[in-house]
Amino acid sequence: MPFHARSLINGTSKNILEAGKTHHKNHPHITKLENGSISKLAPFSALIISIIFVIYFLIRFYLLEGYLLKKIYGKTYRSMGELVRRGFVNHHIAGATKLTILIFAAYPFIDVAFGSASLHSPFAGSKYVTQGDMLIVAAQALMAMYVFELFYRPKISPVSAGHHIGTIMVGQSAIAISLNWIHEKDATIEFILCTVWGAFDIVSEFLPHVSIILYRVYPTRHNFLRKLFRISALTTLTGTVAETIVTMWLFGTLWDRWTIAFKVITPMLHVLFMSCQMWGSWNFYKMYKKQEHLLAVC
Repeated sequence: MPFHARSLINGTSKNILEAGKTHHKNHPHITKLENGSISKLAPFSALIISIIFVIYFLIRFYLLEGYLLKKIYGKTYRSMGELVRRGFVNHHIAGATKLTILIFAAYPFIDVAFGSASLHSPFAGSKYVTQGDMLIVAAQALMAMYVFELFYRPKISPVSAGHHIGTIMVGQSAIAISLNWIHEKDATIEFILCTVWGAFDIVSEFLPHVSIILYRVYPTRHNFLRKLFRISALTTLTGTVAETIVTMWLFGTLWDRWTIAFKVITPMLHVLFMSCQMWGSWNFYKMYKKQEHLLAVC
């Protein structure tokens, strides 16, 4: 073979290899995570969520209902009916839980899903706590919050119930299959995808909790509530759109690593979650229009 022909072939092969490496580098870090155990705490998930349930009870019964809400809101809280009062308490617990998870789990989530860490990397330089430990506790706290709401609230819409039940079942399934990760080749990426769903849920759904609390405290401040509900409708809508883009992008990027079961069920679950969040956006839009009407009448 002539020298210039060999040089051309070698040069082309080198360019193809470099292009492949560049393409691989452009993939998110989640695609480089090896399948394995999530955390040494995974076998103790039942104990973890039980402890969280006890913490929720203590906060709800002794701190919020027993002292804090009466102290802060006074007559406004005492005059609430049972239905409104339970919803009011639940929004405080849900909002506080999501804020706490955001503070403690944002770093390990970003570092594992999009940074350079693995689930077994140390958390903040700790010798004992890993990123996976933090994420599994955060996941259990979020699911426990939804279980608490299903039991505590005397009235809940079918859409909200479907969202909460779906989140609980998917999250617990992701942790359960990680215990058998040797035979479940998509155990790790399924858990990480669940944390992506949870992250968007926490960020986009935090303001609605605050909005309902303020709505109960200041029911006659129509201009303020009109702006608040409009922002809540927009944040939940944009959060749902962003969540769909990111999760489906990650899902597609990892297509070759999914088993057929998850290839089928993951898009179906996302449609369920997306429809629930869109329903929430629609409800806040209606509340915004109602306040706009009341403002015009007044």
